[in-house]
Amino acid sequence: MKVGLFFGTFNPIHVGHLIIANHLVEYSDLDQVWFVVTPLSPFKKKSSLLDNYQRLEMVYQATKEFTTLKPSDIEFNLPQPNYTINTLLHLEEKYPKHEFALIMGEDNLKGFHKWKNYEQILNNYHLYVYPRISEGEIVSQFDNHPKITKVTAPIIELSSTFIRYSIKKGKNIRPMLPDAVWQYLDEMNFYK
Repeated sequence: MKVGLFFGTFNPIHVGHLIIANHLVEYSDLDQVWFVVTPLSPFKKKSSLLDNYQRLEMVYQATKEFTTLKPSDIEFNLPQPNYTINTLLHLEEKYPKHEFALIMGEDNLKGFHKWKNYEQILNNYHLYVYPRISEGEIVSQFDNHPKITKVTAPIIELSSTFIRYSIKKGKNIRPMLPDAVWQYLDEMNFYK
């Protein structure tokens, strides 16, 4: 099974995340996409960042009706600060029959050369890059790289930051969230 790993804080997960993940399952050779919820770093306390398990619950609520989209808490028990290469090696050990690939926005690819062990990641894993509107250039070594697939997914300019801001301002953001996530957020009074 080929699994795409979609890393993020998902604070909160929104329809844009689901559209990208679903697009990758439907239009690439990925069998599943796992939403890897990035834990709150003990060094970076952000008041707007919900607890790890609350964010994982939202991802669960958002994906529970999709057989090909799954929540993952794999990073919760890894040493912090955590690096993607460590997560990939840990997943390979835990799921030896799976093949893992990374999913990232074009904006992240522009800084990929600064990642810890990025060469090792590129040598051993495939990258699926979806379009984002962002500043800066992609490093030339990543142009036409055999391990990097640029996916023609829809460009979604929706951010969790915008959703949190809008909730705080009392705006109706319900269409931007999966129903179950909206209900959970509303019940829990998050981001207000």
